[in-house]
Amino acid sequence: MRHKIPLCVAIISLALVLSSCTKESAQTASTAQPFPSPSIEVNKPDAANQELIQLKGPNAIPKDSRIVVNIPAFRMDVFHDGSLLKSYKIGIGYQQFPLPTGFRKAEMIIFNPTWTQPNESWASNPGEIVPAGAGGNPLGPIKVPIGGANLIHGGKSLAKIGTFASHGCVGLTNDEVRDFTKILAEASNTELKEETMTGFLQHRTRTQVVKLGAIMPVELRYETIVIQEGQLHIYRDVYNKNTNTEENLRAVFDANSMSFDKLTEEEKTQALDALNTMSLHPKKQPTPAPTPVANQTREEKAAARKADAERQLELRNQKEIVIEVASLSGKGYPSPKDLHSGEGSIDSNAGTPILKPRRRNPTPALQPTPEMVQPPRSIASPQ
Repeated sequence: MRHKIPLCVAIISLALVLSSCTKESAQTASTAQPFPSPSIEVNKPDAANQELIQLKGPNAIPKDSRIVVNIPAFRMDVFHDGSLLKSYKIGIGYQQFPLPTGFRKAEMIIFNPTWTQPNESWASNPGEIVPAGAGGNPLGPIKVPIGGANLIHGGKSLAKIGTFASHGCVGLTNDEVRDFTKILAEASNTELKEETMTGFLQHRTRTQVVKLGAIMPVELRYETIVIQEGQLHIYRDVYNKNTNTEENLRAVFDANSMSFDKLTEEEKTQALDALNTMSLHPKKQPTPAPTPVANQTREEKAAARKADAERQLELRNQKEIVIEVASLSGKGYPSPKDLHSGEGSIDSNAGTPILKPRRRNPTPALQPTPEMVQPPRSIASPQ
């Protein structure tokens, strides 16, 4: 009996303690209702969506991971956590099929894509499906969809890089697109081993899809005025959007915490002259009369006129004017890093033969209609 009484007391005491703990837990849970459980990631999708937006202002520098394409500069940059990983010289859409601007997203890499010729005047056989790996497939070995019908893809010859090259896509040579795929995988935290990619590309007729580890924002910009690490770059207005204006020039300076009015008179004159020169239809400026040369023969006069015409042609074909501005030192968008300009082996960068347009009326809506493809025949993970 001496042992039973303490035991009963212990049991009763333990019950009271448990009852007290339960009430406290219930009260704690009640007061903690507004706070989510650690296992439930409340609002995480919304937070992600807030990050995946187009940056504001001209010459904006990403602080996250994203792809930035500046159309008139024929340039594409890949950023990872705010650092520029690599730059690529690209081909852009023809003036009749311009590369659009705005915010897009890349979510996958497609190896050995097929291609369906669209119902457009430039297509040789609309509706025809060109198999993966076929010689007439203009997509090359890899494509990256970026929303809508627009793509980043290979298949372009070296001669098409740095000029008009597509019907609404970002065009790369085959060597560029292979390198870009590796950089994109790194920037998006995607597991894509070299041997895996090589294996995909060796089976040219088999389409493979790799989903990116994280959605990559893609900005398609049209910036003809760029302050780049101390220099003022003015690009030709290739799509005739009338962007080379003094108003836009001042806006770019303001975005970089500078005032255009603080430039020297010589720098201002150079900048304004460059704006006019890089417009698609520049205003004619008075040219000084040629200095007469005594006893100049007819042949010499003809040679002088020819030299002047060649200078004018070179000026019209010029795609960029760079002005050194001392006060811009250390400011602006980063210069290209490890720029891949498309060079590679002759065979790999031969490109796809250009399709000859058929003589027929185009579709009523003149929209960018790049190289559309059928759904892939097989899906593969990068592992």
